[in-house]
Amino acid sequence: MQSFLAIQASGGMGLLAGAVLFIFLFGILYLVMILPQQRRQKKWHAMLDALKTGDKIVTSGGLRGTIVALKDDSVYLRVPPDNLRVEVTKASVTQVTTGEEEVKTKAAS
Repeated sequence: MQSFLAIQASGGMGLLAGAVLFIFLFGILYLVMILPQQRRQKKWHAMLDALKTGDKIVTSGGLRGTIVALKDDSVYLRVPPDNLRVEVTKASVTQVTTGEEEVKTKAAS
């Protein structure tokens, strides 16, 4: 009978240790994967909200152009060399390039 009680007591501690380990692993996962993704998402949304006419942007498809007009969920771009006017969704904008960045990339080439 005493051995049965000893087994039950140790089983309860094993369950508690497993729960603590699970919570610890979830905390590490949150810090390593979820939190940085949320920060990137907030930064990207802030960039999209700050878009204005005249900004030079790059889309996820690699299209580079200058914003000529904005709508609720889309952007109209002027794309060189023929100054084509293209409509793309705001969600496809990956980065806004400034004059300083273009000078750096040209100097590096």
